[in-house]
Amino acid sequence: MSTYKKRGQKKSRSTNSVKQEHLESTTAEVFNTLETSASKTEQLVSKYQNLILIAIVVIALSVLCYLGYRNYIYEPKKIEAVGELSQAQYYFELAINSDDSDSLFLRALDGGDGKYGFLDIIENYAGTPAGMLANYSAGMSYLNLKDYINAIKYLDKFESKDVILNALAKGAIGDAFAQIGQPEDAYDYYVAAFEASNNLFSTPKYLYKAGMLGANLGKNKVALNYFKRIKSDYPDADEAKLVEVQIGRLENLR
Repeated sequence: MSTYKKRGQKKSRSTNSVKQEHLESTTAEVFNTLETSASKTEQLVSKYQNLILIAIVVIALSVLCYLGYRNYIYEPKKIEAVGELSQAQYYFELAINSDDSDSLFLRALDGGDGKYGFLDIIENYAGTPAGMLANYSAGMSYLNLKDYINAIKYLDKFESKDVILNALAKGAIGDAFAQIGQPEDAYDYYVAAFEASNNLFSTPKYLYKAGMLGANLGKNKVALNYFKRIKSDYPDADEAKLVEVQIGRLENLR
């Protein structure tokens, strides 16, 4: 009786052995590579450890300086600036509602009674919210004083997340440019003003101004669109009562 033998049995063992040896060899190479890389890394760290330590110290000091400035200089300065602004703003509000407005606007700008005016606050508290707001109030003060160049100068520096204030600042720059005979610039700022915010207070106001000035500049088509937008989107605005005449006039020109 013959015995059945599986073909290739010994060959299979030999192949498995070779594969095992190859795997062990590959693993050894990987570990050798890792050891070599680690060794090179250690050499680099050792070579440049002083520079690395200096960099770490510089970063740590920068963070500490920022936190120190923020907590012990900027925050107290920000609070102090608000206190100074309140007095200047008080003179500004008085000027808006007074017959003797020029002297009060000047006091709001230059200060009085030992308190800073807007110009002092801008200079001494730059980078604070109160310092930024002082740019707006200074620009509006100069606009009321008919000093249109300074009005543009300070209003142009003003930036705010308050969309209405932002719109009013741009619109006021437009008014200043209109007064000094630069209608194209005025028109651009009126457009920027109504694009800055969509609200019943400022948007129809500057749409109307852009429409009126645009029509004078020969921009009849866009001016007509501005007037029609007031009529359709802001029917309760004061400007809506004025646009029918302008719409009729411009439609007859086509």
